[in-house]
Amino acid sequence: MLRIWLALTFCAGIAMAAGPAYSADGVVNASNYTPGPFAANSVVSIFGANLARSTHALAADDISGGRLPDEMNFVRVYVENQPVPMLFVSEGQVNFVMPVLKAGKAHIRVVTESQSGQELTVDIVPCAPALFSMEGGWAIATSATGQLLTPDAPAKPGDTIVVYLTGLGQTSNRLPAGTIQPLADQILTLASLKVTLGGAPIDAAHLKYAGVTPGSAGLYQINLVVPDGVGTDPEIQVTGTTTTGGLKLPIR
Repeated sequence: MLRIWLALTFCAGIAMAAGPAYSADGVVNASNYTPGPFAANSVVSIFGANLARSTHALAADDISGGRLPDEMNFVRVYVENQPVPMLFVSEGQVNFVMPVLKAGKAHIRVVTESQSGQELTVDIVPCAPALFSMEGGWAIATSATGQLLTPDAPAKPGDTIVVYLTGLGQTSNRLPAGTIQPLADQILTLASLKVTLGGAPIDAAHLKYAGVTPGSAGLYQINLVVPDGVGTDPEIQVTGTTTTGGLKLPIR
């Protein structure tokens, strides 16, 4: 499974010397470290200092009742004064899942061992796609059988591929953020979602699925058939309320 985003780590601290410290510039998408806005179920990272006493990544024991924990290693993130699902904590980084909120402004803060950091304001939109990336400027994508696409193992026109991202927003089942969804669950904004390869829009007939990756929380996928004429290693862009792009897909 493509769960590498659960273990984005920085060096762990030994003990809390002061309250959590961070700024608005340190609140970004966990997939590609771009700033907001964010959507429901976006995986968000906060970078700073004194965020946790030590590193803790999500483990099976942390999941209860099919949901992510609201507290991890004495750390909570509050959005609109409600604790939200957690994925990872360390001295310098916290990953969490954005809850379902109306579009507009939301207030967030980190609380570590009862010490609260400053409250920040972020923008919330219905759909804010953010692609997962790997070294070399490539989007993380697989074949229909799960093989990672690379320049040495590219896709070709006619293949069905799966592109991984976060931030596609609320899904048809309307489950709360942080719920481990066992089955496919399509996004509500599918009709307005646009995908381009090499600047050319993908026809709706080639877009087979856009929704949650089964068995995950906050991880989405887009299944599409590669059309003819996209060229070599085209750049992929995904547009919802906002647009993400700048990454290549290995297609030959």
